[in-house]
Amino acid sequence: MNSLFLVWSYLKSKPLNTVLNIVLLALGIAVITVLLLFNKQLEEKITSNAKGIDLVVGAKGSPMQLILCNIFHIDFPTGNINLNEAERIARNRLVKNAIPLALGDSYREFRIIGTTKDYPELYHAELAQGDWWKNEMEVTLGANVAARLKFSVGDSFESTHGLTQGGHAHEEQKFVVKGILKCANTILDNLILTSVESIWHVHNTHTVEDSVSDESPISFVPSKLVPSHPAGDSTKEVTSLLLQYRSPMAAIQLPRIVNGQSSMQAASPAFETARLFSIMGVGVDILLGFAYVLVLISSISIFIALYNSLKERRYDLAIMRSMGASRGKLFLSVLLEGSTFTFLGSVFGLVLAHGIVVLMSVLVSEAGKTGISGIVFYAEEWIILTGSLVLGIICAFIPAVQAYRTDISKVLAGN
Repeated sequence: MNSLFLVWSYLKSKPLNTVLNIVLLALGIAVITVLLLFNKQLEEKITSNAKGIDLVVGAKGSPMQLILCNIFHIDFPTGNINLNEAERIARNRLVKNAIPLALGDSYREFRIIGTTKDYPELYHAELAQGDWWKNEMEVTLGANVAARLKFSVGDSFESTHGLTQGGHAHEEQKFVVKGILKCANTILDNLILTSVESIWHVHNTHTVEDSVSDESPISFVPSKLVPSHPAGDSTKEVTSLLLQYRSPMAAIQLPRIVNGQSSMQAASPAFETARLFSIMGVGVDILLGFAYVLVLISSISIFIALYNSLKERRYDLAIMRSMGASRGKLFLSVLLEGSTFTFLGSVFGLVLAHGIVVLMSVLVSEAGKTGISGIVFYAEEWIILTGSLVLGIICAFIPAVQAYRTDISKVLAGN
């Protein structure tokens, strides 16, 4: 008799017990896989979004909040910084490049970021449609923004004050969509990009043109951060600066200069993201511990099921031996039965985990914005699958040894 057919017959003979063991193991595997998918993809997103940014300078407050707000755009600003003071940092010999960010408005929870073309270039962004913003009140949309809001080039919208829904709408000024970015799997996919001047224009009646007109053409010196605006203007503010170092020495000196010689603070993305991972790791470890407990309980349950099943099938095994089945075949059939339990549980758990992540990305808007996908697969999942087969062999080893030692004469004589 074929071993697989025999194993399948045994499993079908006790469907409730079989399903219970498979589901219990699947739940443990699903939790482990979901954590794997989230951890891997979050780590990749965080690394890619922080790549190329050596230091973030903003208003004093929480360094972690400064990083979360200005790199990952998932928190609120610590405040604004004076443009004149920000320019002094940008002109420092240790700074290779300085990118200003001006926050404050949003549209249906998608943030509007006032910045320069250097910001999308940092992520090697490319246009899918239209063009980059050029004039005030023109915007270029991230791929997810355009897809979710059903916007196309030429559409217009009113921004909302604040970074969440429910704020005051700026009905008197409308943004016009000039372009849409290609999907890049970076934070840009969820942002609305415009000029710093546009953010100032929405929040101020005193426009950039008014400021420039006060200066004679000869004396006009452009700002290093906002070239259309005169340098040294202490009446204007930005939210933060994203800095790139000119040399490794800047990593030592520049944060000390910012924190000690200005009213601003400097935060290192590398340090703060490492701290973020350590904070997240506590919760992940707890969930992993819970998952391992489920797997352990499932393993014990499978072992007990096989052990009890073996006792009930001693006569069947003796008959098989008398009909010519070798000891090795009995041994392998029990190992195969345990491996089948764990293999089915693992496959079901992997499918369940990917399904959960897909549903979360569709049903939970914040999860969708992170770009985490349930159709991404990692090599570690093969390790989980292989580990489950090994686990099945371990659970079935003692029952398999007993099957191997089946004494035909004693069993048949006792019946």
